[in-house]
Order: sequence, then structure tokens, then C-alpha cells
Amino acid sequence: MSFLSDRSPKKHGAHPMKIGIIGAGHIGGNLTRRLTSLGHEVKVANSRGPETLSELAAETGATAVLATEAAAGAELVVVTIPLKNIPGLPDDLFAGAADGFVVIDTNNYYPQPRDGRIAGIEDEGLTESRWVERQLGHPVVKAFNGTYAQDILDRPLPAGDPERIALPVAGDDPAAKQLVRDLIDALGFDTVDSGGIDDSWRQQPDTPVYGLRAGVEAVTKALAEASPERPANFRG
Repeated sequence: MSFLSDRSPKKHGAHPMKIGIIGAGHIGGNLTRRLTSLGHEVKVANSRGPETLSELAAETGATAVLATEAAAGAELVVVTIPLKNIPGLPDDLFAGAADGFVVIDTNNYYPQPRDGRIAGIEDEGLTESRWVERQLGHPVVKAFNGTYAQDILDRPLPAGDPERIALPVAGDDPAAKQLVRDLIDALGFDTVDSGGIDDSWRQQPDTPVYGLRAGVEAVTKALAEASPERPANFRG
């Protein structure tokens, strides 16, 4: 399902972009499927090597690459891997990316079942995405972190539909945030500006907006009701 045809060509999300996706799990895989269907040129990488992505590449027309190659020429890079694996990404991850490239961080901190204790988040009080920024050495826009992966395929709707789901988007750079919001609109979802990266605790796990399938009004309300106190289940 594509809404590309009715987008103004002046919108960022409408013109075909070169996009790198690092991580081919549920979110990364389904973003690969949808973004290729909208006409974007997608390179996708995982930790196990491009040969393990041959089926996804054949299905979507995306190019399976090494993580070091995913950002080459990219205007947008999506990082969607377990948080504990972020520090292990290559130092030259963004070598060759396009000028002014934007990074989407979809990640969440799950200390107990998966990631272990991360001092920067626990002791310094960094939001998850601020910590990710420090590891990557590049600003990020936080999006898709509370989205059910299957919804990316199953729940897109045209703009103006009363049932359209809204996703919160946080970031410090207004232009980068707008590019991501335009892209999400083209994917079939509304967005709500959830503030800067230091405010992105409002959409971390176990907040009212996390996993919420609702429209702009309800998502805006849920963001306002969030508590900065990290819940016990999400502390290391």
C-alpha cells in the first residue's frame, strides 16, 4: 500500500531516498519492505552477514550489505539493533554517507532480559537515545521504538483517516525531525513531535505512549502524562 502518489514532491518523505538500515529484525525487516515499496533505494545489513539476508533482498529489491557499507551514499540511516550491541558497531559506520544525513534510532533499553546494565543510562540519567547518540557520534531522531513491527505492514492509512495511528518522534534538529515525520506520513501514519532527545524519556518503554495504537490527540495526551522516573522493570 503506497501513499507516495498523493504526496507533494516538495516533502522530504516523498522523493526517493537512499536509505541504509542496520538491523534486519522485525522492525528493520518491515521497514525494508515498506520503504522499498515506496520507491526508496534501501541497503540493509545485520550482524550475521549479507548472505543471511538473501530472502529479504529477493522479496523487496533491497541490497544486502555489510554494516560498514549500509550508510554509503545514504541520506537516511536507520539503526535498529539491540541496545547492548550499539557500542560494537564499526567506528566508520557512517563513512561515505550523504551530506546532512539523518539517523533514526528505534532502540529501547531492556536491561533485565537482554541488554544488561548500561551505566550512562542508569548513573548519568541519559535518555536511551542520548546514550545512543554518544555511541554513534552523530545526532539521532527517535522513532518507531514503541511501534509494533507488524503494524508497519498492516496498519498504514491515508492522511485524514480517523483510524490513522500516530507515532511520537523526538529529535533536536528540526529539519532532521521533519524529514522523519514526512517519511512516516508517507508510510501511512501520523506523527506527534515529542520534543528533543533529552525529552525522549516520554516514549521509552513502560510509558503511556509506548505501544499505544491511537491518533494524534491520544498520543499527545499520553506523552504529557509520562513520568521521568524509570520503572523498576526497566532498571538494571
